[in-house]
Amino acid sequence: MWGPATGLAPRLTWSVLAAAGRFSTLRSGTTKRKDLPARNRRGLSDFSPQPLPYTDLEESPWWMSKCRSEPGRYITSRKLAETLIKLVRTKRKNPEQLFLECNPGPGILTRALLEAGAKVVALESDKTFIPHLESLRENMGRRLKVVYCDFFKMDPDNCTIAKPPVYVSNELFKDLGIRAVSWKAGIPLKIVGILPFRSERNILWKLLYDLYSCTSIYKYGRVELNMFVSEKEYQNLTAGPKNPNFYQALSVLWQVACDVKLLHVEPWSSFDIYPQNGQLEKLKHREPLEPIQQNLYFIQMTPRKTLFTEQLTPVNYDVFFHMVKHCFGKRNAKLVDHLHSLSPVDAKHILRQIRKNENVKTINMYPRNFKQLFQTIQCSEDYAHKWLCNENLEDSAM
Repeated sequence: MWGPATGLAPRLTWSVLAAAGRFSTLRSGTTKRKDLPARNRRGLSDFSPQPLPYTDLEESPWWMSKCRSEPGRYITSRKLAETLIKLVRTKRKNPEQLFLECNPGPGILTRALLEAGAKVVALESDKTFIPHLESLRENMGRRLKVVYCDFFKMDPDNCTIAKPPVYVSNELFKDLGIRAVSWKAGIPLKIVGILPFRSERNILWKLLYDLYSCTSIYKYGRVELNMFVSEKEYQNLTAGPKNPNFYQALSVLWQVACDVKLLHVEPWSSFDIYPQNGQLEKLKHREPLEPIQQNLYFIQMTPRKTLFTEQLTPVNYDVFFHMVKHCFGKRNAKLVDHLHSLSPVDAKHILRQIRKNENVKTINMYPRNFKQLFQTIQCSEDYAHKWLCNENLEDSAM
């Protein structure tokens, strides 16, 4: 049961949530299209969820990319660091809130966090900065821990990576003494950093899969992300029917999962850029990079306590993902036509239940409407099978 009062058990693992979930979904709620009457076999395409966990990466796995020389962007302004502290610090009960800072570089924000009383774990992927951060630890006391690893490559699907050395959140969090808490509990820790520009989209999709499956960092509870992202990705994350040019599956899935808040906007020019694995020298030629994004958006993504219900769980979330992605495949098409391809249930009846007319289009549906739609189909008692699948999907699951 994943009801509002139950929370999520920390002991659940990827094998339980993903592998077992695939069998559970296929055997209890789906049917082959050839077994249905012809009237139910029309539509856009077969129901075919993609292989987990990282199906939406737009390229080959980004951590295996040959392009390893992307310069790092770092906070070097004390004024900016102090502004961020005011935005992310919890003023209430826990003055020693734990922060994981991703690639802190010269440690300007790190020092500001420590001076404000926070506990900080600096996850740095560039060895150049490690000695400086270690020196900061000696000066600021035991509230700072420095770890040589890359947060953005944590728990990769491919485990053959050699450097940096730490990629498994279980091992890292155990060493740090971080314990899992119930999903209904408070925020166990906050993560702050800047998303790498060239991998933003891939990282956002990876985090989505981790969040909905309660794996990686989200196995420890509702971990809060405080990240600088590009203007384009901010627009994608927060778009809705009123912003059709940016509205997409990514928008729906993040907004259903998290409360997404814009905390601050900072010009690109405020950030210093250093070559990866280079000396602490600013790049001499910044002109070609600056036009890429004029502003970075500092956003806070807090997972919702109410994300999981009896109908939407870490076991069947992949079906929800596919439903949303399928609908946005032809987002100007009528939703009823998509539903004929996705489910054997009476599409018009389902739409009436969520108070939508049969002419409504995908692009007119708000994120909350997609969750409502999914849960309504899951609750349909008149149908033994709620979703359609093809033989290839069943064979791959077996």
